Amino acid sequence: MDDGENRWNTTFLRAYSAALDEAEASVGPAALVTASANEKFFSNGLDLEWASTSGEHRGGDRSVFGVEYMAMVGRLITFPIPTVSAMNGHAFGAGLMTALGHDVRIMREDRGYLCANEIEIGLTIPAPELALFRHKLSASAFHETVMLAKRWTGKTAMAAGFVEAVAATDAVLDTAIARAAQLAPLGANRVNLAWQKEQAYGTEAALNRPDGAAHMLKHSRDYPSDPRH
Repeated sequence: MDDGENRWNTTFLRAYSAALDEAEASVGPAALVTASANEKFFSNGLDLEWASTSGEHRGGDRSVFGVEYMAMVGRLITFPIPTVSAMNGHAFGAGLMTALGHDVRIMREDRGYLCANEIEIGLTIPAPELALFRHKLSASAFHETVMLAKRWTGKTAMAAGFVEAVAATDAVLDTAIARAAQLAPLGANRVNLAWQKEQAYGTEAALNRPDGAAHMLKHSRDYPSDPRH
């Protein structure tokens, strides 16, 4: 990701989805590593300037973003090859959500925060996103994240179990690539891996019936996102 703070808008989303298309079109053992070109930010969340204005904008069509973004994260959760997020800096809001869509997270050990800060800025977390957090976080980490807007460091997130490892700044990407190489053989039989992920996170998910995070994200229009609507 190489767009400054990597804030999410429709243009950025569609470029990201195109990269997923390319990865999915590969054959044989493989794994996906997501990284940022920015030294400080993995992703600083929603592009608020774009979302709060009207008219022409490089960020693209505002009206389709919510549904398209939720569906992309649902796709990421059930991606047919292993996925690793190399988190070299801050991940807020949609940035954290995207990272949690991966199978494994590697984070910088000395700086950077992970935070779902919607409650701090007057927003609510839509039900499909809450489902993602609930599936990926322990009960206590879930409460601290979505209710208290806790800012997790790499070390505290690793202690809470949703970051697998931490590394020095210049080693995060290499560590993520090495982990992806270990996981790549799991991507040789993509039908099996995709099926198992769907059982865990899709419709009538084995871990939390009746609906799992990926199904809710892919069909986000069917679920409430704000108590005012």
